[in-house]
Amino acid sequence: MHRTLVSVDELAAHAADPLWVVVDCRHSLQDPQAGRRAYAQSHIPGAFFADVESELAGAKTGKNGRHPMPDPENFAAFLRGLGVTNETQIVAYDAGADMFAARMWFLCRHAGHEAVAVLDGGFAAWVAAGNPVSAEEPARPGTGTFQSNPRHELTVDAEAVLTSLQDNAFSVLDARAPDRFAGQNETIDPVAGHIPGALNRPFRQNFDERGFFKPPAQLRDEFTQLGVHPKRLVHQCGSGVSAAVNYLAMEHAGVEGSRVYPGSWSEWIADPARPVATG
Repeated sequence: MHRTLVSVDELAAHAADPLWVVVDCRHSLQDPQAGRRAYAQSHIPGAFFADVESELAGAKTGKNGRHPMPDPENFAAFLRGLGVTNETQIVAYDAGADMFAARMWFLCRHAGHEAVAVLDGGFAAWVAAGNPVSAEEPARPGTGTFQSNPRHELTVDAEAVLTSLQDNAFSVLDARAPDRFAGQNETIDPVAGHIPGALNRPFRQNFDERGFFKPPAQLRDEFTQLGVHPKRLVHQCGSGVSAAVNYLAMEHAGVEGSRVYPGSWSEWIADPARPVATG
């Protein structure tokens, strides 16, 4: 069972394995249709497409952020549509060194499916290794039997974050780029800044110069340098997507026990009474 990352070679070795389901999660926050266009042009043979804005997110209320967690049963139904059972090995990939496969990975883990991994290096690594691609979209079998068992202990809500500002129950680790964290060059959300007291680790710091995740020992050292016990650390970003990369990196490094605030910054600022910091 692969629970964090899987290599291109390992995935290629299971190309015809009916117990493996591959999901293409390529996406762009600036161009929501970019992923679907890329998938239609070429993808890993047999891979299904997951839409980050719909299948990997729930209904927006204006108060729950840009990518709220999907309804657990709706997400389970989506997985069943791909033929997923509780024994299926799921492999999610994006363009490489990106955030969207980690979102799929986290949603599966939250749903109680442990056999889920991200393709290390993503689609770029698959192509660079000389593996085949296809433009053919496979039929969704709809024969899966996956039953969701949501792990709500993996997440915290806005009220828990607000309370923690008073009692210091945990620290928040923001995965956004340093300028957005500082309240500069904000182009996505209507309010700039960060949650008071938050630490900043841009999600791209988890990748090496080739677009692969850094070795577990290096990641472990970097997270240890934050000086926060993993069980007292909550991941956050703009809308709960790139936060999953920091969470995945910690789990892959064996630094286990952290959690995610899915609503993140876009939910936080929906209530003007919640405090904001800059700088």
